[in-house]
Amino acid sequence: MNGPALLRRNAGRLETRAGKAFVGTRAVFRGQDLHQDLRDADWVDLYLLSITGRRFDAPALRLFHAMWVCTSYPDARLWNNRVAALAGSARSTPALGLSAALGMSEAVVYGGHPCVRAIDFLIGAQRRAASGEPLASLVEQELAQRRIYGYGRPIHATDERLPWLLSLARDLGLAGGPHLALAHEVERLLVARDGRLKMNYAALTAALAADLGLSVAEFHHFQVPMLLAGMTPCYIEAAERPAGALFPLSCEHIAYEGVERRPWPGVQKR
Repeated sequence: MNGPALLRRNAGRLETRAGKAFVGTRAVFRGQDLHQDLRDADWVDLYLLSITGRRFDAPALRLFHAMWVCTSYPDARLWNNRVAALAGSARSTPALGLSAALGMSEAVVYGGHPCVRAIDFLIGAQRRAASGEPLASLVEQELAQRRIYGYGRPIHATDERLPWLLSLARDLGLAGGPHLALAHEVERLLVARDGRLKMNYAALTAALAADLGLSVAEFHHFQVPMLLAGMTPCYIEAAERPAGALFPLSCEHIAYEGVERRPWPGVQKR
């Protein structure tokens, strides 16, 4: 069904499993009463319920929390934080500035895109390896088509977030999953080719999330606000400074290699 028939079927109605607000009485969230059944839920618990329709136990929630905490860098030089800071410097609103910064976080080389590509590869490779395909062959096939996201880092080969997050995962008993084991084996194969291709944050969090049962789409949603806590201080600090004073560039700092200075047609010289 499509076209006018599809529109008529959906006109004046909303079919949903997400929930419903009964204004003045209650709100239903994924089949549960928001104010009664979920009143003790913390925000990550609620957010994961909104994404997956499932509740996670305390160790899993603590690990999910840690994935966000350990990458909250309040450094305005970082590509997405810079957008938030510039918004503050330009006197935009927090919502507009942080929304723009979150949009920038889905960068292709770093940020959200590598996280999604990493979990997609790890889930597919784990499924195929479990059916008997050699992992080395899977890695070769992937590299023949594209890079394997989650390995290598543009600034420094070592990712300082990994030891802390891995230690916590071990303490919580959540470091023994098949996707994490496979991620480490992929790292071994890649480092043998190029010593700079160590596992980074994208592959580690993707492997841990896959072992906790998240799908590619679910992990994509989960990682959206992952960098948010580092953006807000950058916005606030820039907004406290004089407007336009963040990262100003003089004309001398611009390497212009275009057309030489020339007169505009129809403009009289003075």
